Amino acid sequence: MADTTSTPTTAAATTSRATIASSASSSATTTGKTVIDDTVVSKVAGIAAREVNGVHSLGGGAARAIGALRDAIGQRDLAQGVKVEVGETQIAADIVIVAEYPVPLQQVADSVRASVSRALEQIVGMDVTEVNVTVQDVFIPGDDDDDDKKESRVA
Repeated sequence: MADTTSTPTTAAATTSRATIASSASSSATTTGKTVIDDTVVSKVAGIAAREVNGVHSLGGGAARAIGALRDAIGQRDLAQGVKVEVGETQIAADIVIVAEYPVPLQQVADSVRASVSRALEQIVGMDVTEVNVTVQDVFIPGDDDDDDKKESRVA
């Protein structure tokens, strides 16, 4: 959400939005500020994390179950599994991932950290102080399919 007026925001508004001061390159007389909601920052981080090879999904078990329902009705939550803290000039992010088996977990976490940091700096335009990655689960391909194909142990 962009706010191009020069009026100050209330304290409540600044806690949920990033305000970025920028200089106008096209005209020296144009002034204003850009306000970016925390939800936008969370979505950018979520998209960047999902692009990393070895990441199966984001969020804990309950979040993934709700996410599956949202996907079924066509309303995917791109910020699922992402928490951000946005200050005046800096961002901190916490990402919860499910990694694919057998990828090296530390390598996936490092790649997620780098991808999220790069995306937030490039797209949002703010410094990233930290990106914490929690590997909450490991997805094993075919694990869910095997439950339906198991033979009965009793006749």
